[in-house]
Amino acid sequence: MLPRFYAPALRAETGVVELPADQAEHLTRVLRLGAGAVVRVFDGRGAEYEARVVHAVRRDVRLAIGAPVIGSAEPAVRVTLAQAIVKGDKMDGIIRDAVMLGVAAIQPLLTARTDVPASALASGARLERWHRIVVASVKQCGRAVVPEMAAPDRVEPYLMRGHDGLRVMLVEPGAAGQTMTVAALRETPPPAIAQVLVGPEGGWTPDEVGAAQAAGCLLVTLGRRTLRADATPLIALGVLQFLWGDL
Repeated sequence: MLPRFYAPALRAETGVVELPADQAEHLTRVLRLGAGAVVRVFDGRGAEYEARVVHAVRRDVRLAIGAPVIGSAEPAVRVTLAQAIVKGDKMDGIIRDAVMLGVAAIQPLLTARTDVPASALASGARLERWHRIVVASVKQCGRAVVPEMAAPDRVEPYLMRGHDGLRVMLVEPGAAGQTMTVAALRETPPPAIAQVLVGPEGGWTPDEVGAAQAAGCLLVTLGRRTLRADATPLIALGVLQFLWGDL
């Protein structure tokens, strides 16, 4: 596969595009490409083109836009992963792999049992890093659409904003309330839009589960075993895509 670069300002009709500084630096300093190299460039909104490097000096890189390329197809179901923030680099891995699995958006959630202080997120540096992970994952997996990386929000206000599609909250086996297994979702037609809510290491509180039910969430289990918080979203996304015929 040719090296791929993200240029949100890309407009094919201009014939030339300048790469953002971080993308340019990756081309010149990491891959050590120069004028004449053939690459691919995408705009993050679904358009991708072959391109040729016409100028490459440190962070100043310009590409001549060539023929359009058919990128990896986006899933038919637009899934937002609403993920409770987990500690350490586990959140980074969840974001990276969820993008590869085709999510349309990622919403980090602050919950009662989130083991990350809100003050650690206040500067915006964590969100910037997560966005860089999203872009890197898109480049690696062949997508031409960059999913939205939303700012962290608390779970109750997020639920209160409403949602037009299917809402699923992943809960542990034996959780209080009317739960269903994920396999039961095969009995309903695939939605056009879905939200998948996954809790933190300590799980959801009863109040959060109650708020989710009041907001129309289905309480869904992945089976009889209790899974790690960083494993749950990836298993859930894979199973849901299989059930919806979206692999």
